[in-house]
Amino acid sequence: MNEQSPDGRDEGWMSVALEEARKAFDEDEVPIGAVIVAPSGSEVLARAHNRVRQLGDPTAHAEVLAVRQAVAEVGYLRLEGCQVYSTCEPCFMCAGALVHARVQRVVFGVRDPKFGGAVSLGNVLDHPGANHRIEFTEGVLASESRQLLQRFFRNKR
Repeated sequence: MNEQSPDGRDEGWMSVALEEARKAFDEDEVPIGAVIVAPSGSEVLARAHNRVRQLGDPTAHAEVLAVRQAVAEVGYLRLEGCQVYSTCEPCFMCAGALVHARVQRVVFGVRDPKFGGAVSLGNVLDHPGANHRIEFTEGVLASESRQLLQRFFRNKR
């Protein structure tokens, strides 16, 4: 993709993930976006947003779609050294995919108290029994991510 971060820091990459979340919102999908950054920290390998309804696929979460794009981009099933930015805490499925892909770090905006697999309902990313552990940071641009999710679900009620 060769897309560069606005500032090369967590907030810059998370702003790109938020752009994806806004696309999901506009497509009537749960507004979650994800970006996978190359080990260099200076370019995007993949970016995606939820497309569950659009594709009729319960696995079409932003993180899973981004992993699929990134492994196609690098030509290998491992994403060692990569960082993933997601506007929401990865669910168990997404967290498991990230562990299998061997990403180095995950940064997310808000916790997901109903499905979160990093801290809310479990600790898939850094479980001591797993064969790979992922460092993670939470709360980056949390307010923006939360507002978008709240607006989406408020419109659904």
